[in-house]
Amino acid sequence: MKQVNKINVNVETQYLKNQLPDDDKFAFAYKITIHNAGLQSAQLLNRYWLITDGNGKKTEVQGAGVVGEQPHILPGQAFQYTSGAILDTPVGTMEGFYEMRLENGEPFQTAIDMFSLAVPHLVN
Repeated sequence: MKQVNKINVNVETQYLKNQLPDDDKFAFAYKITIHNAGLQSAQLLNRYWLITDGNGKKTEVQGAGVVGEQPHILPGQAFQYTSGAILDTPVGTMEGFYEMRLENGEPFQTAIDMFSLAVPHLVN
C-alpha cells in the first residue's frame, strides 16, 4: 500500500575545485531530487542541515524552503535544486530533514540521510 506522505530524497555531490581562491576552504555542490511517491501533494516548508567537517566541527543551517522556494510537489512528481556548502576540510558530511505539509494540512518531516562531501581521489 502506498503511503500518504512517501517522499524520497536523492543526493548527488560534486567538488568545485576552482571555486575558491583560498586553499584553506573546500567548496562542494549538491543536487537534491525530492520525489513525491505518496498519495497527496506535499509542500516543502523548511529545511534543516547538520554539516560536519573532517575535524568534527558542526554547523547547523535552517530556514524557510530551499533556494528561495517552498515548492508544492504533486504525487508522482519531483522537485530538483542545486545548492552548496563550504568546508574547512577536504571531507565532511551533511544530513538533515525537510519540514513538509500535505495538501490536507498535516505536517510531517522527511529525513535526509547522511551523505559525504569529499575531494575526489583523496581517500582510497
